[in-house]
This record gives sequence, structure tokens and C-alpha cells, in this order.
Amino acid sequence: DDMISSGDSILDVAKQLKERKARRIFAAATFGLFTNGMEKFDKAYEEGMIDAILTTNSIYQTPELLSRPYYISCDLSKYIALIIDTLNHDGSISDILDPNERIQYLVKEYKEKQK
Repeated sequence: DDMISSGDSILDVAKQLKERKARRIFAAATFGLFTNGMEKFDKAYEEGMIDAILTTNSIYQTPELLSRPYYISCDLSKYIALIIDTLNHDGSISDILDPNERIQYLVKEYKEKQK
């Protein structure tokens, strides 16, 4: 999704996926606002409804959010810097927009934490 605001829609989808026998659910969004707090996400995690939530650091992330065991912060600093530098040098940004390397890194990092 593009944004997690209250979280109701993403948790509703997670519930529907569990009803359809999904074993693991990872919710990802660009912006994690969490406007109504983390309690319902804590409950969903404790009940096994979600395995992880991933959002970017393109907006402020509270210490409360970062401390959650199910939360994964995706750092965009490198990409923002590359985009700015490329645009300042009149270059093409298409090569730096391929997310494959970052996705592989995050998956590896998550698996290592699960050991």
C-alpha cells in the first residue's frame, strides 16, 4: 500500500488472508503514519495475524514504532541521495530505481533475525 494511516484496511486484508489459510503475512507501505497508535498492530502480531510490517524512513518514525518486534524500517537515505545527485548531474534515475538489491538485503536481514 502507499500509506498505513489508522491501519484498519491493512489489518482487514490480513484477517481475510488468514481466513483463506495464508501462513505468513507481511504488510508493506511507503508511509507508516499509525495515527491511532500501535495497540491494534500489537494485538494482530500477538494473535499471529501479521508477521511483520515494513515502511520506509521517508517520514519520522517514533521510538515506540521502532521498538516493535514486528516492525522493519526500510532505509531510503541512500536512494534519496543517489536521486538528488543524479538529477543534479542531469543523469537518468532509471538505473537506481531497481529495488531488487534492497529487497534481497531486507529479506536476508529478516531471516537472520528469525534465527
